Amino acid sequence: MQKVRKRRAIIIGGSLGGLLAAHQLRSIGWDVDVFERTADDLADRGAGIGTHPDLFEAMQRVGLTLDTSDCTQPRCYVCLDRGNRLVHEAPARRTMTAWSRLYRPLRDNLPSASYHNGMLFDRLEDDGDSVTALFADGSRCTADLLVGADGFRSSVRTQVLPDLKPTYAGYIAWRALAPAGDLPPATWSAIKDVYVFCVPEGELLVSYAVPTRDEDRARGRLSYNVVWYRPADEQALADLCTDASGRQHEFSIAPPLIRPQIIAHMQAHARALLAPPMADVFEHAQQPFFQPIYDLASPQLAIGRVALLGDAAFVARPHVGAGVTKAALDAMSLAHSIGAAGDDLTAALREYDRRQRQLGDWCVARGRQMGARIRTRLAGEPAPSQGELDRRAELSIQEYRDTTDDIERLTASDLHRLGSDR
Repeated sequence: MQKVRKRRAIIIGGSLGGLLAAHQLRSIGWDVDVFERTADDLADRGAGIGTHPDLFEAMQRVGLTLDTSDCTQPRCYVCLDRGNRLVHEAPARRTMTAWSRLYRPLRDNLPSASYHNGMLFDRLEDDGDSVTALFADGSRCTADLLVGADGFRSSVRTQVLPDLKPTYAGYIAWRALAPAGDLPPATWSAIKDVYVFCVPEGELLVSYAVPTRDEDRARGRLSYNVVWYRPADEQALADLCTDASGRQHEFSIAPPLIRPQIIAHMQAHARALLAPPMADVFEHAQQPFFQPIYDLASPQLAIGRVALLGDAAFVARPHVGAGVTKAALDAMSLAHSIGAAGDDLTAALREYDRRQRQLGDWCVARGRQMGARIRTRLAGEPAPSQGELDRRAELSIQEYRDTTDDIERLTASDLHRLGSDR
């Protein structure tokens, strides 16, 4: 009796999206090889993330659990102004965690032989019957399917959709993470249980407590995670992305290369514009950094024997708070479509493309809507009154609450569909 050949997938990108895809494909009997360009362990990268029930479901379906023992659940949303006045308060229903708490079980439960560090993807060759990934060191790997899960600067996407580029949204997000033990006790006491917003004119800050990274556990079990959105035109962005040697970096700049005067300038603005506890976080964080905000929506997620997944397929603004959850749903949908289509991989990828583009397009559109007020005041436009700023604060909190609810409603039918054959 002839042995049936086990099908194989190459996954480019060993971060959360790639690991989620690897586990989902393994659950339907595929062999996988994950190739990650960095040589070091990724566990202590990333900061805080918001979870959704879909994310827990994705983990459970492959026999994994997300450790919730030190997840945080803020008791309410509050908006504070620069004088620390309580502008608005509303109930919260979120579970927040740290990037590493999700990465660790995904990475540790993937066979070490399936994960390849320090492998820089160069190009792919798709002959219709198989697809081959070629790497910078001259090695190559051939499989039935190649999954591009290599983030918003995806090299795989550049290969298969060369004319598609991320579009800069006109603003950046400053991020900071400070362990509880590094903050003044009064500051930590005031913010540890609440999800804080600040809404200076044309800007937005959101912040919440998350589990501390493993390397910082001696400085507190929890840390405070802050994201501050600020307008910056393309000329300003180019300056922000220029390091001390004068080299300008495309798309973004590595945190250690941000010029010290840029960080000092940001911290001074934080003290002038934000509630005092938020300024404290920026001043006590070890390495504040910024990320330029981009939009990207792929017109196709399946091209030949290549599938795009997570941020390689869609880049939605972080306001939506569903990047990791969307990657998990992409991974589940890809595995489900393949499993349901039998030997017809083309039909499976067509179905995956149809399903997940709908969700991706929704996330990108919602992110644009939520970020519309983050902008510099136009010439001749009157300054907003204090009452108008307070109204914007209330509206921002309501948008975040509504988006969380809408995501769960939108994905409930997908979870039902993906579970219908179980």
